[in-house]
Amino acid sequence: MAKIDSVSPLAPAGGLPNLLVIDGVTFSTLAAGVKYEGRTDVMLAQLCAGSVIAGTFTKSSTRSAAVLDCQAKLGGDTSNGAAILVNSGNSNAFTGKSGLESVAKITAAVAASLNLDEKSIFTSSTGVIGEPLKWERITTKIDDLKASLAPNRIADAAHAIMTTDTFAKGASAQITLGGRPVKISGIAKGSGMIAPDMATMLVYIFTDAKIAQPLLQDFVSQATDSTFNCITVDSDTSTSDTLLVGATGQSPAAEITADTPEATEFFNALQDVMLELSHLVVKDGEGATKFVEVQVTGATNDEDARKVASSIANSPLVKTAIAGEDPNWGRVVMAVGKSGATADRDRLSIWFGDVLVAENGWVSPTYSEEAGANYMKNEHIVVKVDLGLGASKCTMWTCDLTHGYITINADYRS
Repeated sequence: MAKIDSVSPLAPAGGLPNLLVIDGVTFSTLAAGVKYEGRTDVMLAQLCAGSVIAGTFTKSSTRSAAVLDCQAKLGGDTSNGAAILVNSGNSNAFTGKSGLESVAKITAAVAASLNLDEKSIFTSSTGVIGEPLKWERITTKIDDLKASLAPNRIADAAHAIMTTDTFAKGASAQITLGGRPVKISGIAKGSGMIAPDMATMLVYIFTDAKIAQPLLQDFVSQATDSTFNCITVDSDTSTSDTLLVGATGQSPAAEITADTPEATEFFNALQDVMLELSHLVVKDGEGATKFVEVQVTGATNDEDARKVASSIANSPLVKTAIAGEDPNWGRVVMAVGKSGATADRDRLSIWFGDVLVAENGWVSPTYSEEAGANYMKNEHIVVKVDLGLGASKCTMWTCDLTHGYITINADYRS
């Protein structure tokens, strides 16, 4: 099993684990004044020659100019090296032709400063939608970013990409392949506008593994479905979701090839890092006080299992009940019924943690409201539903819905 170095969801704001340094990648950050003066809001990561880049993105039909640009470049030639530049404070989404111009100006400036091809420069923007990005504030700082690049500044990068996040997010793993170490480190931002289909977040993961781009892309796509596409805070899909994974090939371990034990171990480690980061995003959900795991079993097929899990995890009624520590299992019944999945009232079973709440079409004879209420006081809540119809299952992660979510989003733009 991969050893994960992670941060507690209840750690103070800004808490980060000791992220492993990845050979072949350097980082820098600074305050460019994209939205706020004096706030670190731009990060640059430079990857060495021989690196490959894989990624997944939002499927929103109003995705940002940066997302469209990254999608067009993915799988291209990065043999001479690559770079990733990220700004917070402005999403550069729904900005028309000016959005495309902003991306072009930024990528050109980075390419010129680092002596790289523009096609190997990837950018991301996160923040307010619909306002032109003042790209000049970024391009005038590129040489300063270049001058401060260092291999041990990934934690600074994690802070630079934050928007409404209350803490920076990171995770690392190290595995041994053929007696040689392979390291993975990743950072993420995300707190609101989170829903399956990548959630509203930016994620950057780096590894020193030697691996071909098509295989890395296959691994990243697979792992995204079971991690970032299984979290939700508010059911809203962002315009800017981006996950990029860069492999520098600097590990002394042999190249990872498909259908080998080494490939399986690397995939598991990568998935572990992605799962940890996805959980941290949910635990930092805007106004969240509880981390909620929704486990659905006994569905007739995988699609139905996901429908039920999603319906429960996205239900405002379920989420507000959890916020109020109210064991209102009727709301879970409601969410199952509205999901559109095949369900049978008399085969349905519901648990809050290990407390059996309902079975055989009625409240369980062993259930007590006191037991349910006591369980709801926990900070990690597990809602389990067995449909009793088949062997398919799905797990999703969400958080409660509190007044804090309204407070944050009511005045976010202003």
